[in-house]
Amino acid sequence: MTTNAPPIGPSGASGTSDYARSLIEWFEDSARDLPWRAPGFGAWGILVSEFMLQQTPVARVIPRLEEWLARWPTPEALAADSPGEAVRAWQSLGYPRRALWLHACAVAITERHAGIVPSDVAALRALPGIGDYTSRAVAVFAYGHRHPVVDTNTRRVIARSVEGRDDAGPPSARRDLEAMERLLPHDEHDGRRFNAAIMELGAVVCTARRPDCDICPVRSLCAWRRAGFPDTGGPKKKVQKRFEGSDRQVRGLVLALLRTSEATQGVSTGAVDAVWHDSVQLERAVDGLVRDGLLARTPDGFALPS
Repeated sequence: MTTNAPPIGPSGASGTSDYARSLIEWFEDSARDLPWRAPGFGAWGILVSEFMLQQTPVARVIPRLEEWLARWPTPEALAADSPGEAVRAWQSLGYPRRALWLHACAVAITERHAGIVPSDVAALRALPGIGDYTSRAVAVFAYGHRHPVVDTNTRRVIARSVEGRDDAGPPSARRDLEAMERLLPHDEHDGRRFNAAIMELGAVVCTARRPDCDICPVRSLCAWRRAGFPDTGGPKKKVQKRFEGSDRQVRGLVLALLRTSEATQGVSTGAVDAVWHDSVQLERAVDGLVRDGLLARTPDGFALPS
């Protein structure tokens, strides 16, 4: 970590530092116009968006989110439908188990919380499919509570601008949250905006491969910049295995067949067999889908879960 760095943690009566204020002002002028940032966008919509945004680009999420909320505007509406319909509506978002978790979450909200998304982090954390990040994100962005929210972009910005390292290293919930807590303004309103601003900075300016330091609102405070942008030798991100020909591709083809089928009872075994040329790999992919609850065996073939 670099030394003699200017203080960037909360300060003053409002508990909002120059660092935080610079990011907040930049965010208010430059933030992307995203649906879940619109005034009045409800807690259910924010919860759905957080599920969809996990490991999926924003551009792919926006149309699916709009369709989803038009069809299921409340947790009760989704809970009343089948998990198979949730999987069908997930379409090309990837990681389709998230659709099952979101459906289970809607059922739990309906049964435990009278259809109202809870605002308490512990209550949110107890819902199916919700981890520490999502619980805090909903509490902050839907209800305005003051909590540190940390994602990959946040970790990168803190590592560079505060700690002078180009890479954040392996995640550590305790360490990462403590680092964000030290920066978070005391004021709830500023805290919410700062959480969003530091994420946005990492997403569009302080990116992993091509940071645009010339337009960064905290460049004068950045420890990494003052140190001359050293390569601190952090662990490199693992390269994802090739999609073409992978089990992931086969799983996707099988699910696509089921999603587009007009037969409510599912599709035949023969139709599934025709999806892929390697019978051993196909069987492995199908078994995995059944095991994950994304596919159900029927007397004549397969169907989405009911």
